[in-house]
Amino acid sequence: MAAEDLCSRGTVALVTEPQFAQLFRKHLQREGILHRGYRVQKLPDGTLALPVLSQSFAVQHLQQLKTKIPPGRTCALTWIQNPIPSKAAKVQSPVHKLRNELQRFTSAYGVAWSEELEKDLPHSWQRHGDLVLLSEDSFKAKLWRNLGQELWEVVAGALGARRLAKQGHVQADLFRSPTVTLLLGQDGWVEHMDNGIRYMFDVTQCMLSPGNITEKLRIASLQCAGEIVVDLYAGIGYFTLPYLVHAGAAFVHACEWNPCAVEALKKNLELNGVQDQCHVHLGDNRKLQLWNVADRVNLGLIPSSEAGWPVACQVLRKDVGGILHIHQNVESFPIKALELPHKLMLDQSDEQRLAQRMSNGQEDKIVQGDHNILQDAGKRTPTPTAKSGWQRWAELTATQIRTLLEGLDEKPWRTKILHIEQVKSYAPHVHHLVLDLECQPFT
Repeated sequence: MAAEDLCSRGTVALVTEPQFAQLFRKHLQREGILHRGYRVQKLPDGTLALPVLSQSFAVQHLQQLKTKIPPGRTCALTWIQNPIPSKAAKVQSPVHKLRNELQRFTSAYGVAWSEELEKDLPHSWQRHGDLVLLSEDSFKAKLWRNLGQELWEVVAGALGARRLAKQGHVQADLFRSPTVTLLLGQDGWVEHMDNGIRYMFDVTQCMLSPGNITEKLRIASLQCAGEIVVDLYAGIGYFTLPYLVHAGAAFVHACEWNPCAVEALKKNLELNGVQDQCHVHLGDNRKLQLWNVADRVNLGLIPSSEAGWPVACQVLRKDVGGILHIHQNVESFPIKALELPHKLMLDQSDEQRLAQRMSNGQEDKIVQGDHNILQDAGKRTPTPTAKSGWQRWAELTATQIRTLLEGLDEKPWRTKILHIEQVKSYAPHVHHLVLDLECQPFT
C-alpha cells in the first residue's frame, strides 16, 4: 500500500504521556493490536498517540492499561486524521499488505475489523505464476461470503496475482483429486519450472507436491542412455520428464489412469520437446498390454506401490533383467541411540525452499547430476533402528519380487539391493523410501 494511500485515511490511536509510551507499545505489541502501518505521533499537547488496528480492540484493553499508570494520567482513544506511514508500511510484506487492504475494504462496508477476521487470514500460500492458491484454513468466516467477488479482487491485488483459488480437502476418489475452488479467473491452468523442466497442470484437477524434489533430482542424475523405461504411475510427468530430459532415457512408457493428469502429461511432453520419446497408456496399469520391454521400471506410488509389482515384473526384460525403483512408506520405531553417519534427507521445510528456488529459475545453483546438493540442506541421520527396519523391508521386497519373476518366467532369478533412498518423512516414524532393486535372470 502506498504511503499516500495510508495518509488519505485516519486511524484510531491510544494516547498517553511520553513516559508511558514504551509500556503501552509493549502491551499493544504483545496483544497483536499495534498498527505497524503508522508511526507513533506526538500531539500538540505533548502526549503520544500509538496507532491501533481497530477501536474495538483498543476499547477491550483500555481499562487494563489504565491500571498500569498512576491515577489522573492520560489513557484515552483518539482519531488521527492524517497518520504518518511507518517505514515498514512503505516496504510491506505480502501478509501485512493483505491485512491492510482488507481492513480498508471491510471498513468501506461498515464492518469493524475483529480478532476473528485477523485469525482467518492466510499467512502462507502457493504461487503458480499469476495464480495464488490459498490454504484451506483461510477465509472461512461467514462475513467473507457476503462481500462478493470484489473481495477476491482485493485479495489478488494485495498478493500481486491475477487469478485466485482456494484449497479444500483431497477427495476420497480413486484419483485422490484435489478440491480446489477457483475464486478469480477463467481457468486453473498454471506452469511450473522445476530443474529446467516445464510442467503445466490445472490446479483444480491435479496437485504438484514439492515433497518429491529430492527423488526427481536423483532420477535426473541417473545414467539411462539408450534405456527403455516404464513409469507405472506417471501423473503429470513428475518422473517421466526427468528420465527423458536429463537422464537420457531413449523411450518411456508412461502409465496413468487419471484423464486430467494425462491431459497435463501430454502437454508437458510437448512443452519439453520429448513427445516423440514417450507413449502414454491411459487406464489401469494392472491391465497394461506390454511385456518384456523395460530396462528400468519406476513405481512412484505411496503409501505402497505393491499393486504394481506384478506388472513391473511383467514389463521387465527377461533376457538381461533391469532395475526397479520401488516407492513405499515404511514405518520404524525409534530408540534412544546415537545417530550414525548415513545418506541424509531434507526435512519438509528444506524441500519446500529447494522447490521454490528451482521454480524461481535459480537452477544455476543446482549442479545437474550432482546429488550432493541434497547433503547441504538441513538433513537428518536415521537411527540404527530405522536403518534396520528399512533394510528388513528392502530384503522382504527383494524376495517377493524374485518370487514374482520366477513365477512369470519359470526360471531362477536373482535380486540385489542397490540403494535405499530416503525421500521424506511422511508422518511420525513413517518415511517415504525408494528401493533401487536390480533384477537379473540366472543364465
